[in-house]
Amino acid sequence: MIKRLIHHNLLNSLKNYPVVGILGSRQVGKTTLAKTIQAITGKEAIYLDLELPSDINKLQDAELYLRQFEKSLVIIDEIQRMPSLFPLLRALVDINRTAGRFLILGSASPDFIRHSSESIAGRVIYHELTPLNYFETDTGKYQKLLLRGGYPNSYLAKNDEESFIWRESYIKTFLEMDIPQLEIRIPSLQLRRFWTMLAHSHGQLWNASKIAASLGITAPTVRRYLDILESTFIVRQLQPYHVNTKKRLIKAPKVYIRDSGLNHALLRIKTFDDLTGHPCAGASWEGFVIEQIVALLPESSPYYFYRTNAGAEIDFLYINQQNRPVVVEIKYSLSPVLSKGFWNAYEDLQCKQGYVVYPGRETYPIGKNVTVLPLIELKKILNT
Repeated sequence: MIKRLIHHNLLNSLKNYPVVGILGSRQVGKTTLAKTIQAITGKEAIYLDLELPSDINKLQDAELYLRQFEKSLVIIDEIQRMPSLFPLLRALVDINRTAGRFLILGSASPDFIRHSSESIAGRVIYHELTPLNYFETDTGKYQKLLLRGGYPNSYLAKNDEESFIWRESYIKTFLEMDIPQLEIRIPSLQLRRFWTMLAHSHGQLWNASKIAASLGITAPTVRRYLDILESTFIVRQLQPYHVNTKKRLIKAPKVYIRDSGLNHALLRIKTFDDLTGHPCAGASWEGFVIEQIVALLPESSPYYFYRTNAGAEIDFLYINQQNRPVVVEIKYSLSPVLSKGFWNAYEDLQCKQGYVVYPGRETYPIGKNVTVLPLIELKKILNT
């Protein structure tokens, strides 16, 4: 059993909120985590999987069924398949507002599940479960996690070939089954073509018109496709940092496929040797490192990238507790060199501390309070 980073936060939330949500993409480990949490609490639990017809049948009269378990923890898996439950959960919680009544698991964001955000606002706290993070796996050996990604079945596969086959199957199932279950009517082939185009432009600025022209559809349509993949935890949009300077700033977000393994499957990269020789290696490393940092940041922490029209650029920054930007440049090189654009951006933002994350093993200063870090030292960034 792999202990997840959000484990402690979940336990605390169950002591303080009547409804706790675990959100994340399919097959990321939500069900396993929920059952682990239930075992630790020692509370009697009822588990409902809304992908099972037998469990859906129990909820034909959902109020009558759920009222039986006022003193139990009710775990509802894949709740996005029955959004009509949200108003009922609100009513039941208002009648008996006890902490730890419902643990709901979902594969889509709350705003994407019809009725959810308005129905139980103020009664629920959500936590996102990401694919496996570097600090949840065998630290010191990043190559396997980078290549295969963090989905447990992919990461733990016997070999790279089995991992690749699993990811191919995941993509097919996601497009042909999971998306239609959300009442989204898009041809799976069309959405796969869009997803593949994102893989080829991973880490680049979002250009709806260019992608729309390539697919033969409108820019608003590709915008909708992007929102769907973001709301189902497949894609991350990294927004630009807008600060009160006289610089002309880039306004478009950068787009990343969140799991490096899925990105590599779409690009047909099967081995680490294939990856190191591929033109996407640098962008893949950049997206991978960003996901590791975001997983470590306190939930709801603001983070961005910075770029001006004049060429000043920083890959990633977050706002610390002193409301100052802490900047991170990401280099897939054992001898990272910082460009003039980085130093210009560093001065623009009046930064006091910066970092360069690279695939090496040593930590050393590179000038002006900028430190080069290996992955294993990433937590130092959060202590700034």
